[in-house]
Amino acid sequence: MRTTDSTTTVKNRRLSRRLWLVVLGMFGFGYALVPLYDVFCEWTGAGAGRASSLIQAGTSVAAIDRERWVTVELTADIVGLPWQLERHRHKLRVRPGQATSVAYRVRNTSQTLVTGTAVPSVVPPRAARYFVKTACFCFEQQTLTANETRDMPLTFVVDPKLPAEIKTITLSYSFYPAIAVSS
Repeated sequence: MRTTDSTTTVKNRRLSRRLWLVVLGMFGFGYALVPLYDVFCEWTGAGAGRASSLIQAGTSVAAIDRERWVTVELTADIVGLPWQLERHRHKLRVRPGQATSVAYRVRNTSQTLVTGTAVPSVVPPRAARYFVKTACFCFEQQTLTANETRDMPLTFVVDPKLPAEIKTITLSYSFYPAIAVSS
């Protein structure tokens, strides 16, 4: 009997070590996920991720390209928030290098304070690095009181270095409930 007990104990210790390694591996993966996502977004241009927004905020843009127009389409959706959304404009024609301002009007339809965050996405992904947001409601969380209506401004510039074959850029925002972070 004693041999089976000691064999079971050895197997349990071995399993315990392996499970601890799995836990440590998951922690390490979670820790590395944000930088890996930033690299992925920079490499693919997908989602105009966190890193490109930070880089774009400090970018300066050259002179206005008066020889061409770029169409910018604005879309948005709200996921899990009691908000109604309308865009003042759905489609614009802009000159590369020229600052353009638009606004989204958001209304909290609930009777409570609600905080949300906007996640931008630029399509085609190649255009994301050329779409420079200089002022954006997406840079921070938005809190609306009960039944409050607010215009959320956005100022952007399409970099004149945008490849000529890209004639249309779609900027899409998804609004999500903000996740509370305890300090």
